[in-house]
Amino acid sequence: MLRTNGLLPSSGDIKLQAENLAAQLKPDSLVEDISADHGVVSFTVNRKLFVQKMLEPFGKQGDEKFGLNSELFNNLKRGTTLVEYSSPNIAKKFHAGHLRSTIIGNFIANLKQSLGYNVIRMNYLGDWGMQFGLLGAGFGQFGCQERLKQNPLQHLFEVSLHICVKTDELFYVCVLQVYVQMNKEAEHNENLKHAAQDFFRQLEQQECQAVSLWQQFREITVNEYQQVYKRLGIHFDIYSGESCHLDQAQKVVQQLQSQGLLKTSERGTGVVDLSPDGDMSSVCTVLRSNGTTLYITRDLAAAIDRKLTYHFDEMIYVTDKSQSNHFQQLFQILLAMGHSWAERCQHVPFGLVQGMKTRTGEVVFLEDVLDEARARMLDNMSQSKTTKEMDDPEDTAEKVGISALIVQDFKGPLQSDYKFDWDRMLQAQGDTGVFLQYTHTRLCSYPLIISHVVSIFAPHSEKRKKKDLRFVCSYDEVLYQSAQDLQPKHLVNFLLKLCHLIAFAHRQLPVKGSPQDVAQARLRLFNGACSVLANGMRILGITPVDKM
Repeated sequence: MLRTNGLLPSSGDIKLQAENLAAQLKPDSLVEDISADHGVVSFTVNRKLFVQKMLEPFGKQGDEKFGLNSELFNNLKRGTTLVEYSSPNIAKKFHAGHLRSTIIGNFIANLKQSLGYNVIRMNYLGDWGMQFGLLGAGFGQFGCQERLKQNPLQHLFEVSLHICVKTDELFYVCVLQVYVQMNKEAEHNENLKHAAQDFFRQLEQQECQAVSLWQQFREITVNEYQQVYKRLGIHFDIYSGESCHLDQAQKVVQQLQSQGLLKTSERGTGVVDLSPDGDMSSVCTVLRSNGTTLYITRDLAAAIDRKLTYHFDEMIYVTDKSQSNHFQQLFQILLAMGHSWAERCQHVPFGLVQGMKTRTGEVVFLEDVLDEARARMLDNMSQSKTTKEMDDPEDTAEKVGISALIVQDFKGPLQSDYKFDWDRMLQAQGDTGVFLQYTHTRLCSYPLIISHVVSIFAPHSEKRKKKDLRFVCSYDEVLYQSAQDLQPKHLVNFLLKLCHLIAFAHRQLPVKGSPQDVAQARLRLFNGACSVLANGMRILGITPVDKM
């Protein structure tokens, strides 16, 4: 029986008050019995009506609106949310290190959209800076247009490595370190340094040949990235980048100067004083001594331009936690400039992934991770006795492998680093993405409900059903909690627990062999659980599969 307890005032004879109150209250169609015991008034809810009302929202499988009409969401300040995520650097292959920003940002965008926000998904590419001077100069020496057309990003990667040559020895370095090594080489190689400066000067002065090569780098990079995003089931509304805000960055500098916010440091750089006492103890550099802008200057310009262009109500940046100070300074400067909307800008930081390796060694590119996940999952499926026949087993293996990647990443707090583990990630049992997909496929095997009226239930098993029902119906609470702190762990752990409850319910609440009305009620429960599981997986960025 379900009981809700009403506590009485602390003054007077509590026991007597409780008995008097219980005597005054009368049972009705909802409350079967009212009693008092030791100062506590207990209400016993009509079990049949309770289960029936809880089952009512459960429609057919695939109901994408289930749980989203809750009154919990009435106080959400819905509007336009701009989410900036992924944001790799052009002229590089998609490094595995960008995986977290990509899937976390996608989760936040999916969550906001499901709750009724107007969501703008933006990929802000790192497409400007001296590294392109180095790359342009290097391409002039080592590049080949024919090879660029055949395998564009791989060739640019090779060009980058060639720039790292010292005394005819090739430094094979991780792609994240390539530009660092290029800059180090430029420090010791005057010819390369001058060539890079010259190429970047040509870029800034909009000289046709340099701009044409840079545009070629940018276009082929975006095209290559879109193939990876397609595999992940991710899309963007806008591809932007630092290069879009070069002129606006100079205007930001002028605004800072006119507002008296721009100071000159001892080194001749332009800085904004962020110290509480105005004593220059904490400054942010926004201008080099030669008058050129920096990354944060372009971020200031980008934020202001986005507000004017998209009229967002909130903006969310998804990057690793090493950039927390950068965004803190960004928001402080925007507020100092009088942009009060900066209070509605937020940085969602995340930790690092440790030990991500494939069978061939250290991971460099995200494509390698996706290929490895698909191959391992396909191998696991081929060895399983329960694997069903599928039209495209490789596609299923890809989807299940990606779901395993996402669940492993999302189980803990975003700011925590975590250790990557292939074997644990791809287990069919336990709290994994494979378990989510397996449970979903099993629920999909049930027929759709044909009755919308719930009648008599088997009394010996309905206590279990009520517990499962209450848990499934708490889906809206989990979404609300996720919307407050933008942490996917709440939804992941809810779905994993739901899968464990479903596994238990399969044994305790059989459909086959039960009276028709009982079978229909149970089918409605399983159909509802299937909808919740599928909808939750989609918000996480996982594509549910029907067979595996």
